[in-house]
Amino acid sequence: MNKPYMEEEQQEMSFVDHLEELRWHIIRSLASILVFSIIAFLAKGFVFHDIILAPARTDFFSYRFLCELGERIGSDVLCITDLGFTIQSRQMSGQFAMHIMVSLVLGLSCAFPYAFWEIWRFVKPGLYPQEQKSSRGAVFFVSILFIMGLLFGYYVVSPISINFLAGYQVDPTIQNEFDLSSYISTLTTLCLACAFMFEMPVIVYFFTKAGLLSPEIMKLYRRHSIIVILVLSAVITPPDVISQLLIAMPLLVLYEVSISVSRSIQKSDLKRLNENNTY
Repeated sequence: MNKPYMEEEQQEMSFVDHLEELRWHIIRSLASILVFSIIAFLAKGFVFHDIILAPARTDFFSYRFLCELGERIGSDVLCITDLGFTIQSRQMSGQFAMHIMVSLVLGLSCAFPYAFWEIWRFVKPGLYPQEQKSSRGAVFFVSILFIMGLLFGYYVVSPISINFLAGYQVDPTIQNEFDLSSYISTLTTLCLACAFMFEMPVIVYFFTKAGLLSPEIMKLYRRHSIIVILVLSAVITPPDVISQLLIAMPLLVLYEVSISVSRSIQKSDLKRLNENNTY
């Protein structure tokens, strides 16, 4: 057997080994999502009454906070005493289908830090030592931003959007009776959209490290980015201005934070490059 063939076979085996390793990382990630989904499925009463349907009741934390805030400033405008809608299930399999869907969404949300850690374990060895050092804490920051976005979507964007849509009427004779699937899809879309959009600084960090982004480029296209953020907010939210602004405003803040992150990475890389040239 000649040498080139042996080297080619070793490279092929190495590639197959990498695929096998990736497969097990993915399997463990999916298994964690499945485990949390099963737990959520079994805890049906708590999940639906205390989590999913909580923003549809006036005793929800956000509504109580607004009411207390209104009392402190001497105004009852912020106090929400009636949401003015009912939730129904008009399909035979509607509640069961929503039970499964909610369980999967909660499974993904709860298992996201571990699932990302598994994928990161596969990616990290392929980085250069300096890249591994500079990306230290990636799992922590990705997880924190994801949780922050999820909580922001659940406690801020969702209740205000639900209150607005529930109270909107084109005629007083029309009653708002929402289907369960419509309510849950609105809630989950808003929460997950906020969760993933809060990852903007991390994405900018890695793009800057890869040389695909710079603070100058982000400043140059700031106006374009504002338009994109507003359009994106309009697409992923219900058709009301309040929801769009509630998502657009933190995204604009995160965009400015991302510019600072990109600037910091660029300065760090330039400093390291100058030190290497000195030696």
